[in-house]
Amino acid sequence: MAAVQGVRGCFLRGPLRVRPGRGCSSGAPVRQQQQQQALVAAPAPAQELPITRRKGFLTEHAAPFSAFLTDSFGRQHNYLRISLTEKCNLRCQYCMPEEGVQLTPKSELLTTQEIITLARLFVKEGVDKIRLTGGEPLIRPDVVDIVAQLYKLEGLQTIAVTTNGINLARLLPRLKEAGLDAINISLDTLVPAKFEFIVRRKGFHKVMEGINKAVELGYNPVKVNCVVMRGLNEDELLDFVVLTKNQPLDVRFIEYMPFDGNKWNFKKMVSYKEMLDTVRQRWPDLEKLPCEASSTAKAYKVPDFQGQISFITSMSEHFCGSCNRLRITADGNLKVCLFGNSEVSLRDQLRSGASEDELVQIIGAAVGRKKKQHAGMFNISQMKNRPMILIGG
Repeated sequence: MAAVQGVRGCFLRGPLRVRPGRGCSSGAPVRQQQQQQALVAAPAPAQELPITRRKGFLTEHAAPFSAFLTDSFGRQHNYLRISLTEKCNLRCQYCMPEEGVQLTPKSELLTTQEIITLARLFVKEGVDKIRLTGGEPLIRPDVVDIVAQLYKLEGLQTIAVTTNGINLARLLPRLKEAGLDAINISLDTLVPAKFEFIVRRKGFHKVMEGINKAVELGYNPVKVNCVVMRGLNEDELLDFVVLTKNQPLDVRFIEYMPFDGNKWNFKKMVSYKEMLDTVRQRWPDLEKLPCEASSTAKAYKVPDFQGQISFITSMSEHFCGSCNRLRITADGNLKVCLFGNSEVSLRDQLRSGASEDELVQIIGAAVGRKKKQHAGMFNISQMKNRPMILIGG
């Protein structure tokens, strides 16, 4: 399917809104139904549509996916990650250079209205999942309001956030009420002193409090992101697995990835297969779980454990062939690949008065230029790209 040519697809819109619930074993949550309006023009009153009938209806009436969000390799991009800020209250070694980063002036960052305008446009074209990232998204003062406004977008099924957890316990009740469906919490060690070394700040107990609050409020699974670095925290793999025994956690072990300023070295990277071997030595009956095609994670479960573990294999076994993700940076640039250095400013187009159709054409052209796969870990380590903090993950 051409990336720009063709008529924009029409999508099923409207009242099929759902509440937090569990999807496939990857933990991709969807909203269970709140209210169902009549599906045909009839005088009968609105009534609830059972989830099985709802899925059947969606399948039967599904329209072609937007040509503008489909690249030249046929990948359909229905997942958008939006960075709300470049600022962060931690200084994680793999994310931010020790000397810090040059922050973009506030006037050049996306406003709340610009974020919602772009989100609405992408959802209209077929995006059904939005993840809010940073920096640290929960330090943005209006983050609850942003979630509430996103929740109103018809067609959007999942609103997620990736956070360092420092402010999570305090904000989560309001975020859940506003419509937040899914949470990823970064935690790279279970040792408080090591935590302080890795993130160059205090806060371990606040992160643990945030994880516990998420479990308490019924999020299932609560995803915990752990970047594994040789000589730093690879000795804690088994301790992290044990966390999943009695809690609905999905601990996601992430291969260390190269970004500007994080002093990436191949020798520091612990591969997925090495991590898996370590876990299997302790739990030989570890079970591999099925997952959806576009998932970035290889999921496993220790029998009789409540939670599960996953591996994000960006470096050793890339998943570019099924990539469905696009990113908007806090300063309004569209990135079609996390590891690519090609960007298009949607902020500038918005502020110059571009029409919706013009924006869609620009987005479609960028998506159409997306490469088949990233350049490989050694080439990526030599490429000029933003530090992770300025991308948004």
